[in-house]
Amino acid sequence: MKTVIAAITSLIALSAFAASENADVVLERLKHPASVCVMGDPCSENLGKAPVAAAARTGDQVYNGACAACHATGAAGAPKMGDAGAWAARVDQGMETMVKHAIEGYNAMPARGLCADCSDQEIADAVAYMVDAL
Repeated sequence: MKTVIAAITSLIALSAFAASENADVVLERLKHPASVCVMGDPCSENLGKAPVAAAARTGDQVYNGACAACHATGAAGAPKMGDAGAWAARVDQGMETMVKHAIEGYNAMPARGLCADCSDQEIADAVAYMVDAL
């Protein structure tokens, strides 16, 4: 039951962050994937070219995009950013364990903190960002 409540709380918090995004960014993300791009359209400049890999996000970008939903508010028992007392036992376990828990999920925390498109390195950078704030 706690896990269900934690997941619902996380989704509500994430939707609040998503609502603050630029409307054009949201509309672009929601655009139908089967959109047609023809020669002469602005989108046609990349036709036939290899896709460009997205640049890796920094720890603070991942934190603000996914982690802050719980770690800024303490939702579902998440240790708040900058609260050394709440983080002490976790820090004592070591970075490797904290990153493993962030990637795989632990207790009420879902795997990857609900950042499904985050790489392992981006997750590790977000954990380091939160620990550095202590």
